Amino acid sequence: MQPVLNLAPADHRRILAADPLSMPFDLNEIFFSVQGEGTRAGMPCVFVRLHGCKLRCSYCDTKYAIDRRAGGLSVSGADIDKRVREYGCRFVEFTGGEPLEQPNVFALMKYYADEGFTVAVETGGHVDVSLVDERVIRIIDMKTPSSKMMPKNNYHNLEILRPDDEVKFVIGSREDYEWSKKITVDYDLSHKTAAVLFSPIFGTVKYKQIVEWILEDRLDVRFQLQMHKFIWHPDMRGV
Repeated sequence: MQPVLNLAPADHRRILAADPLSMPFDLNEIFFSVQGEGTRAGMPCVFVRLHGCKLRCSYCDTKYAIDRRAGGLSVSGADIDKRVREYGCRFVEFTGGEPLEQPNVFALMKYYADEGFTVAVETGGHVDVSLVDERVIRIIDMKTPSSKMMPKNNYHNLEILRPDDEVKFVIGSREDYEWSKKITVDYDLSHKTAAVLFSPIFGTVKYKQIVEWILEDRLDVRFQLQMHKFIWHPDMRGV
């Protein structure tokens, strides 16, 4: 399946008019765990990890889910729905890879919102999020300098944020922190969203150092750790 970064409105309408359960998807894995990040950290959640991503972030912790030439399963929306419902959980998050590079996911997210699920999508920040259903929580992972993917950021996404959205910055250096602070202030993110998340690259920068920078700057952001990497082994999949 070829990735799409900017879906035309006409194509979006066509996708939403079709049956999402009959649509094809490139799937990496589906698993049931607790949300490890963000404002819903600790809550049980079904994760649908779609396969494939155009970005190659230096700190990516799901490299097994980005290469479309290797791995991944071709499934239908019905296959995904069957697995999701087996867990009996009403919170589902689409992640990747990059889920929004697969346009059919717009219809599947709408389907779950129509079914009364709490729906979230974690996206890398390079794909236009404007066409995501308004009931879906958009968690936008802006790429910091150390990612080596910063030029791919779609800054328009920061201009169309909704109150339930969250913006995440993964930080591995002082440069990352200063850049993230500037973007947070320039786009007034703390007042536009449910949370601005400053998340250290696991096992690199000292967590205490980032906290001290936040406190020194009186920055209105949320420091977070990836909870699942402390509960389970950091490299463990399906958690």
